[in-house]
Amino acid sequence: MTTDYITTEFKSIMEDKTWEFPLNTAMACTWAIGNLKGINLKVLDLDGKSSLADYFVIGSATNSTQAQSMATTIIKQLKHNGVTNINCEGLSGQDWILVDTGDIIIHIFLDTAREAYDLDSVWNDSKTIEIPESFYFEAPQESQVSNEEKSYF
Repeated sequence: MTTDYITTEFKSIMEDKTWEFPLNTAMACTWAIGNLKGINLKVLDLDGKSSLADYFVIGSATNSTQAQSMATTIIKQLKHNGVTNINCEGLSGQDWILVDTGDIIIHIFLDTAREAYDLDSVWNDSKTIEIPESFYFEAPQESQVSNEEKSYF
């Protein structure tokens, strides 16, 4: 996946009129996590539930390098799209990275730590926003090979 592709898709989602601000930004961040092979994606609407943020984006990574890549990509794309109020915690090899834009808080967990912190249960009374299937990583068509085409030695 190229940087140009990420930049184009992120901007496209931010400009999509389907979602109003700040949900459009939350969805763009969700797309970034999903397309960097993040798992267990969730967007929570905290309207009327918290003064911390309007939305939580929650995703899991399978290792710390992947989690750091997700967070740095999101920060870079947010800045590229005019979001300047960004704070980040846990970027240096922690099991939970938090990116705070004021309106949205992005939580990137190592998959093994997400259950321990159990943030999903803390906010289980919040509305969950549906995430389009296209937001999840999918191998490009030309790299998908059917079982019949595979050659086993």
